[in-house]
Amino acid sequence: MKLLEGKVALITGASKGIGKAIAQKYAEQGAQVAFTYLSSVEKGQALEQELQQAGGKVKGYRSDASNHEAAIELVNNVIQDFGRLDVLVNNAGITKDGLLMRMSEEQWDRVIEVNLKSVFNLTKASMRQMMKQKSGSIVNITSVVGIRGNAGQANYSASKAGIIGFTKSVALELGSRNVRSNAVAPGFIETEMTGELDQKVVDEWKQGIPLKRAGATNEVADCVAFLGSDMSSYMTGQVLQVDGGMLT
Repeated sequence: MKLLEGKVALITGASKGIGKAIAQKYAEQGAQVAFTYLSSVEKGQALEQELQQAGGKVKGYRSDASNHEAAIELVNNVIQDFGRLDVLVNNAGITKDGLLMRMSEEQWDRVIEVNLKSVFNLTKASMRQMMKQKSGSIVNITSVVGIRGNAGQANYSASKAGIIGFTKSVALELGSRNVRSNAVAPGFIETEMTGELDQKVVDEWKQGIPLKRAGATNEVADCVAFLGSDMSSYMTGQVLQVDGGMLT
């Protein structure tokens, strides 16, 4: 039996990068997959076709996770289309980097809205169904910079640190209903975004990592699949670092 057989999962921001790898892993492990995309329409539609051709029930939704009403509508549609909701993966996120002294209010607000408010929106919209089922797993994608901070990313670090506090609070509130809440904190992971960095910068990052390499998106997806599965049934309120030992 596959790890996520029979489970319905909703994954936000899944058109590329870590989100795409999570959607692929969940489908591979037998889950019925609902996922969202927003600006990357072609990539979202291509992923939907790819996963449908591989078998299993898959549906992509164009939805803005940072919009409260849109999040409610999305979850209602997913429950209507799939009948239940077992796993919520809050992955949607953006960066608008810059030193604090030059950071605009818009750069701050937008990152907090997309990265942190979206987690509130989707969790709030999903929790009633999970409580009714008396089962559910919420997996929030945070970051190592939410634990240690990073120069030039005050907005991003704050949003990711907020996710950690939110994750732990939800774990305490929903544990008695058998709804679990955990977070995954990726370190330096090779994505389209890191592919744009100068090679010298990349090499410097790798030297600071005990495993001496960047992580792959599927390595993050493996951890997210574990937290969505019954193999982690006695884990809640935890933050798992997938960082090659970076913060050790």
